[in-house]
Amino acid sequence: MTVLARHTSRLILREWRDSDRGPFAVLNSDPDVMRFMPKRLNQEESDALAQRIQDHFERHGFGWWAVEVLGGEPFIGFVGLSVPRFEASFTPCIEVGWRLARHAWGHGYATEAAQHAVQFGFEELGLSEIVSFTVPHNIRSRRVMERLGMKRDPVEDFEHPLLPEGDPLRRHVLYRLAQPAK
Repeated sequence: MTVLARHTSRLILREWRDSDRGPFAVLNSDPDVMRFMPKRLNQEESDALAQRIQDHFERHGFGWWAVEVLGGEPFIGFVGLSVPRFEASFTPCIEVGWRLARHAWGHGYATEAAQHAVQFGFEELGLSEIVSFTVPHNIRSRRVMERLGMKRDPVEDFEHPLLPEGDPLRRHVLYRLAQPAK
């Protein structure tokens, strides 16, 4: 996989390294980080997710970049674009997503990196729309979506098909962002 590193004012968005797997597993086992995910991941599950992320890059030419702070931490999480692994009323689509270590929250890193990912999607991939989704109570992620200029229509909220009926995380809100008019 060859993924060119990209820079924002404070971050490097880059391909994954083997050395990212340890801090990624710590991030994926953190109850605060994984609060709105179906479960916390152990090392093996986290490594499998890292491999799926790398495979996505190879298959599609884009994906979730590893994020590091310029002149600082070598890995704080991921941000980027992906093709969801499920079918819903709004698929096929490209999703912008992120997951950052708890100590990296509150610095604007998710918004900064996601803005770059959205710009990449529109300008370099030629996408006409990018979506994002989460559970209704994930206010932090919803605020990032709103800062990106994404809009929600409550009529489009959906039951996540990979989660069983009755799961408290099954209900999701959908946000959309159309390519700006040129």
